[in-house]
Amino acid sequence: MKYFFDRLKEERKRLGLNQDEFAALGGVKKGAQFNYENGSRTPDSDYLAAVAGVGVDVLYLLTGEHATSSLPTDEHELLMGYRKLDLRSKARVLGVVEGIIESTNESMSAAGKVHAQTIVHGEIGQQVHGDIVAPQTINVGRKKK
Repeated sequence: MKYFFDRLKEERKRLGLNQDEFAALGGVKKGAQFNYENGSRTPDSDYLAAVAGVGVDVLYLLTGEHATSSLPTDEHELLMGYRKLDLRSKARVLGVVEGIIESTNESMSAAGKVHAQTIVHGEIGQQVHGDIVAPQTINVGRKKK
């Protein structure tokens, strides 16, 4: 059984941060972070709220159960993958999501409505089937000769 301090260290490492960096995100000094991770002290709610803001699963820290356990499988996989990304990659993912939302809103405005259905099989990104009323062309690779 893992203890709070084990899970805290695990979450810090998952985010790819050293104790100084993680302590700063939580609003404490490195010594406090060291004490939290060796079990001699426990953080307060302000610290937990601050680290939650950068992607730490506070429910997991407190209970050992991941907050995503109640999500559908595809959303859980997506969130777990997102949490492993660095800040630059997270920004890219959010940009893609924003672009898709804007594109959908524009299509809905232009066509009156858009019917879209997407069915995901297996792991995210492996296979996608669906129909989108607004036709789109995507060119990939070289032109045929």
